[in-house]
Amino acid sequence: METVRFVVVRAGGVNYMEGKMSAKLTDGEKQILLRLSREAIESAVRGKPLPPLDVESLTPTLRERGASFVTLTIHDELRGCIGALEAYQPLADDVREHAVAAALQDPRFPPVSESELNRIKIEVSRLSAPQELRYTTSEDLLKKLKPHVDGVILKHGPRKATFLPQVWEKLPEPSVFLDQLCHKMGARPDLWRNTKLQVYTYQVEEFHELN
Repeated sequence: METVRFVVVRAGGVNYMEGKMSAKLTDGEKQILLRLSREAIESAVRGKPLPPLDVESLTPTLRERGASFVTLTIHDELRGCIGALEAYQPLADDVREHAVAAALQDPRFPPVSESELNRIKIEVSRLSAPQELRYTTSEDLLKKLKPHVDGVILKHGPRKATFLPQVWEKLPEPSVFLDQLCHKMGARPDLWRNTKLQVYTYQVEEFHELN
């Protein structure tokens, strides 16, 4: 059974600009990002420097700023997942950076070993810019969430947590989804029911290795 993705988020504020994801990636661009992820992980795990990135050979979409998460699994079990909610560097660089971080820096797991490389499956999620979800009551919040579409960010004071849209696969009930996200944030699971939280939503373009 696939493990629910409790993602580790890179540090950063939650001062998001409204905006939408640019044109969808082509199949060729997706394959390039998966290849770059694989090369970066294999080099890092083996203690070698990352291969140089030929920026001029990349498409404009891969050179523009983009935010991404990289998820690693072995036999559908989570092995690492790290990403950023804000776009601060070219998408190709962002994916490479988070691929290495997911393999070596996820605090929930030991670093990926060389013997695991052939079993690792890589999934990349390209994020749209998060937008604030305005709501009045907890019931209104439940109505406005879009299961299987929205990634959700909750923020309460200094605490912040997110679930990618893929988590809806394991937590399809919106109330349970929010309970678990509050728990991940380090708060009471029912905090969202009686406290007004800052809520942001985003969408992802997800793709993964086939083998």
